[in-house]
Amino acid sequence: MEWTPFHVLSFIVFVVSLLLVVRRKGSESRRRRPPGPPGWPVFGNLFNIGQQPHRKLATLREKYGPIIWLRLGSIDTMVLNSAKVATEFFKNHDLEFAERTVTDLMRSHGYADGSVALAPYGPYWRVMRRLVTVDMLVTKRLVESAPIRRKCVDDMITWIGEAAKELRDDGEGICLARYVFFMTFNLLGNLMMSKDMFDPKSEVGSEFFKAMTGLMEWSGHPNVAELFPWLRKLDPQGLKRRMDRDMGKAMEIASGLVRERMKEREMGVKKRDFLDVLMEFRGNGRDEPDIIPEKELNIFILEIFLAGSETTSSTMEWALTELLLNPHSMAKVKDELDHVIGPGRKVEESDIDNLLYLQAVLKETFRLHPPIPFLVPRRAMKDTTFMGYDVPENTQVFVNAWAIGRDPDVWDDPLAFRPERFIGSKVDYKGQHFEFIPFGAGRRMCAGVPLAHRVIHLTLSSLIHEFDWEFDRRIDSKNIDLRDRLGITMRKYEPLLAVPKKRRL
Repeated sequence: MEWTPFHVLSFIVFVVSLLLVVRRKGSESRRRRPPGPPGWPVFGNLFNIGQQPHRKLATLREKYGPIIWLRLGSIDTMVLNSAKVATEFFKNHDLEFAERTVTDLMRSHGYADGSVALAPYGPYWRVMRRLVTVDMLVTKRLVESAPIRRKCVDDMITWIGEAAKELRDDGEGICLARYVFFMTFNLLGNLMMSKDMFDPKSEVGSEFFKAMTGLMEWSGHPNVAELFPWLRKLDPQGLKRRMDRDMGKAMEIASGLVRERMKEREMGVKKRDFLDVLMEFRGNGRDEPDIIPEKELNIFILEIFLAGSETTSSTMEWALTELLLNPHSMAKVKDELDHVIGPGRKVEESDIDNLLYLQAVLKETFRLHPPIPFLVPRRAMKDTTFMGYDVPENTQVFVNAWAIGRDPDVWDDPLAFRPERFIGSKVDYKGQHFEFIPFGAGRRMCAGVPLAHRVIHLTLSSLIHEFDWEFDRRIDSKNIDLRDRLGITMRKYEPLLAVPKKRRL
């Protein structure tokens, strides 16, 4: 056989990789690692994780225990599969693993350095986190912005009502997640910049929407170049090129919006939205920036949309699916809404505290279907010891919130959808109960929980109070596909199609 340059290059890569693996095996034999499945040379455990890694890794607990060690290509990975080890991790080792694992795609145009979720643990991250938690999402500001959320939900109800009128009488449904996504996109646009960002009549809005949906799609694809760094320049799947294109476009649009706001402020116009809060920041002159630079303002705008849009729509899709599969639970939600809200009135955020069963439904949805099953992966800041195991610097950590929500050691009948388990329980998703961590825990827990709490309850209660729902006629409830797919969040593999019918209260 004649050896082409491709064959020669492939042979060299294989030999070098094999030598590195052998060398690494020798050094690792002197360290105590968590147990895990044996891997292949070069590829490591890539063939052990399957298409739904959160599910596959949960099954490995029975053989290897709650802490599992993997090598994904060139990346050391530790997986936490139980509430007990998650408690130890967040209570006693949170600081040692305070860094994030950042993918090459999320470094596009410097995004990761300015992102609150991904930024290095340090002064800049502390400033941005404080701005979110103390200045943007405090109770007073959330109460003041309640009419914005109510308007956006009203718009969604109108869109769904119009779509329902156009449905034929043959039982075909609508894609619920699509309408919730559009609603959330506009809601975040209004909170951030006082603008509807999904508007077919707006050229800028349409371009921004297209660019942001592109970012969500590319960032959700598995990228082989992450696992084998020597492939990064080749970009064999073209993901980096697409990400750079859409990130650049989104940044360009965000920059135009920021400059437009700067001009308005020069003329004395203030809107008191999230963007104004960022632009008014003045640092202490020591370990804080004097102001938030324009590039970081642009990144923050993008992050708001990336973090909020998919999470809300995927949660509503799972919640309504579970309620349609459990008619008794759906009936209890409706009864509660009829009793607390009654006819002729819309649900308001002030009603949420009185909708105890609805709260339980959403908690049970998060338990079974956490938006990000591995959370945002952590990374070891230095060589450390965790529960007797040696964990080297830069090891990435998957906290399997999906498996923890099904942990039989802490949950009775863990696979059943049973909202009643939360009635009278103090267990909540605010980071203090480590058996229930859909938004994470510790110092790098999701900062947007106070806003998400209001949005998801208002959205689900409005959908059920305004409409009766049933499955699309093509869906067999006894054999419904409940598989999920991982993207930027965990969505239903087959999108929910449901038929809305206006309720007569």
